[in-house]
Amino acid sequence: MTNKRVVSAKKHTPFARHKNAAEIASNGVASFYTEGTETASGEKFDTRELTAAHPTLPFGTKLRVTNISTGRAVTVRVNDRGPYVAGRVVDVSHSAADALGMVGAGIAKVRLDVVQ
Repeated sequence: MTNKRVVSAKKHTPFARHKNAAEIASNGVASFYTEGTETASGEKFDTRELTAAHPTLPFGTKLRVTNISTGRAVTVRVNDRGPYVAGRVVDVSHSAADALGMVGAGIAKVRLDVVQ
């Protein structure tokens, strides 16, 4: 009997798309950020674009972020990871924060809906 090693190859997809992405929604606190040069996806960070950082959604996912207190909403594209502050569900770019009317306060209670 000889000793043989068996190698198993399994494709690892840590941020695979959710099967029912359009049905996924969550509520929580959003913040915004204006600093940084490169996103986790490798793109150059631009505060003028409608982008967001989310801890688990795949890069390229479109999210509708709705400010619960004002009803203002914006659709952003996930291109970064974060937020890194406990209790927050998403970080949005300055442009997205401006569209949501949360620049003055810095944070807002929001609803997230995956739209694509």
